[in-house]
Amino acid sequence: MLRSARAAEVRYAVFGSQEAPIGFRLGIDLGGSKLALAIANPEGRLIAHERRPSRISGDPDADLSAMAADAADLIARSGLAHSDFDAVGFSVPGPIDHARGAILAPPNLPGWRDVPLRDRMSALLGLPVRIENDANAAALAEWRYGAGRGAHHLAFLTMSTGVGAGLILADRLYRGHLGRASEFGHVCVEWEGERCGCGRRGCFEAYLGGAAWTRRLREITPATSRVLTLAGERAKVLPEHVVAAAGGGDAFACEEMQRFNHYLARAIAVLCFALAPEVVVLGTIATAAGEKLCLEPVRALVSAQVWPSLCEGLRIVSSGLKDELPYYAGVCVAIDGLAEGAFD
Repeated sequence: MLRSARAAEVRYAVFGSQEAPIGFRLGIDLGGSKLALAIANPEGRLIAHERRPSRISGDPDADLSAMAADAADLIARSGLAHSDFDAVGFSVPGPIDHARGAILAPPNLPGWRDVPLRDRMSALLGLPVRIENDANAAALAEWRYGAGRGAHHLAFLTMSTGVGAGLILADRLYRGHLGRASEFGHVCVEWEGERCGCGRRGCFEAYLGGAAWTRRLREITPATSRVLTLAGERAKVLPEHVVAAAGGGDAFACEEMQRFNHYLARAIAVLCFALAPEVVVLGTIATAAGEKLCLEPVRALVSAQVWPSLCEGLRIVSSGLKDELPYYAGVCVAIDGLAEGAFD
């Protein structure tokens, strides 16, 4: 992270004088397991960032106060003042009420129900705030700065704690009616299938989400698998251990990756038939697994199930921003809000 002296240098180099216009952006990405904060200069370049566990207490007021304190601390350590910022972008789990700037009932944020995040954070920070579904925010970030640059029609799929999708259609973020589109993780793929965190059964999230996969792995990983060796004990098994063990040829891990790839290909096939994107960008688990374990077999599965006319020119790629994606996600919510005049 850049400290105060360096932040001042960047500001001077970008604008040429201390009297030049300002307009830094603060981005905050809230997930079920992590909180990522970032500051970008007016050109969109990150000058400071940090990450910590989200530590959701179930009390939204206390949780938001802690996030605001973290943001204020990052601003202070960057050498900037609140008056140097023109917008704050918040990337959050859905569903959200975009018009009110409220989080409704996210499965992975227990205790958060109809939380007016935009207004509360604006009051705490003294800055205009815009919120966006986290997958939408990630789609904006990959479209502006990552693997989707230059595309006019993009779909982003994230498989972190849960599963979400973000859509750029005809060079604009697509939000749908009331801003509630792209809850793709809760499309039912198996009637009466695995229980999902949303309370329904058979959602894509129950098969592709990190939380659901972790629960499954801790129940079924055999003692003979290298997955257990890497984790140390059953209670600590994670999808990342499956990825590592599959890379070494572990039979159980390879079977689990095949299962993951099967459901991921199903999800992409639905997107292809419904929306015909130019590029599908995959985050988190798929990015970590890489070409051989995930992307190549997924491309083959999609090609076998989707009409050739819909696969023509289609790119299925991993995140271009990788570990920096959460930082750019929040920042891009602010940038998009400024472009739409949301803070006027």
